[in-house]
Amino acid sequence: MIIDTHTHVYPDKIAEKTLELLTGRAGTAAHTDGTYDGLKRSMEVAGVDVSVVLPVATSAKQYERINENAYRINERFGETGIMSFGGIHPENENYKEILNDIKSKGLKGIKLHPDYQDAYMDDIRYKRIISYATELDLAVVVHAGQDIGLPDDIHCTVDMLVNVIDEVKPTKFILAHLGGWQNWDGVYEKICGRNVYLDTAFAYGQIDYLDGYAHRWKLATTEQFVKIINKHGADKILFATDSPWADQKKSIEDIYGLPVDEDTKKMILGENAKKLLCV
Repeated sequence: MIIDTHTHVYPDKIAEKTLELLTGRAGTAAHTDGTYDGLKRSMEVAGVDVSVVLPVATSAKQYERINENAYRINERFGETGIMSFGGIHPENENYKEILNDIKSKGLKGIKLHPDYQDAYMDDIRYKRIISYATELDLAVVVHAGQDIGLPDDIHCTVDMLVNVIDEVKPTKFILAHLGGWQNWDGVYEKICGRNVYLDTAFAYGQIDYLDGYAHRWKLATTEQFVKIINKHGADKILFATDSPWADQKKSIEDIYGLPVDEDTKKMILGENAKKLLCV
């Protein structure tokens, strides 16, 4: 089973404009049309069995719509292999009520994005959300490190994550982008070995830049990636693509091409996520 633990889809009526906005901001190519059906087609081509959609609440008002849509997506999971996490914003004062509703809807977890939510990872509001989500046995995915579209102020640094991990002690804490986008050495030194999962979204392989954009960013090298796997433990690495911002088929090929044993590849590509998400 191959499980992509980090994907995005946008409502059909705004998908095209959303992709235009985000590609223009980051200068990178999208590999689907950004829609739910586009993700399904990508999964079929790549041989992905399960994709996890991670919606981001960019304002405190969006959680109801996001979580109702996530529930509807999950109703079709047996047919499509697509499931969605829920959304919550640090400004939601009724965070316990929202998380209880997410749990009651059968959603497996939530996504936090400090850059797009304009709050720092070690903010007490995030700590409260993560702590209560942990009580409810919900997974928490957080965008870690720089954001390619908003790179100037890093809202989730390695040191902030260490603070949260030490204080809150979450049990299903997933750090996207290999624990800290563009700070692979910091992840190796300070995050590896802690009780967290690292996802591989947009962290290894190559960035497909649009014509005319400078090649400003580089992803983790094979040496850096393998070092992190070996120190952190292959059982805590989750395959993820950040689709549509990386191609699912190519991302799978990148994992198969790693100089690690076959059992490690199987754990990363699906076995770890299957146990974590009970799918």
